[in-house]
Amino acid sequence: MPDFDPRTLNKYAFEALTKLRKEHQKAIPDFEKAKKGLKDQKNQAMELYTYISTWGLMRLKAEEKAISKEQDERRKVVKSFFKSLQELAECNDLAGEDDLKNLVGLSANEYLGLTGLGIELANEYGFWANAVYHDIIGAQ
Repeated sequence: MPDFDPRTLNKYAFEALTKLRKEHQKAIPDFEKAKKGLKDQKNQAMELYTYISTWGLMRLKAEEKAISKEQDERRKVVKSFFKSLQELAECNDLAGEDDLKNLVGLSANEYLGLTGLGIELANEYGFWANAVYHDIIGAQ
């Protein structure tokens, strides 16, 4: 059994959110114009834990596909979350073409285990959102 470093979840969440923020600010260098997208990213990251705890991973995956183009920064956070979860769980194609189909194909124990890991990862996304987006205040 490999050793588990307790910083692993922190690292995935912090690096993912930092990357999303940098990419958005590179695309829109004017901070005032970038604020709406950054606020969307922060809000989505902070909502992941509650969403998964209430509705589960399958509904979050479906929601990712249903998010409107106007809220693309929110979709990017959800995609990033599933990419991190896929890497952490060493589970194939949670962030690819057959992602929803693969979630459906898991056994009940696999799905529950993945959901537990997802809830812990989502908790870290929520915590690190406050640090990474420290200068973005308030909800929409």
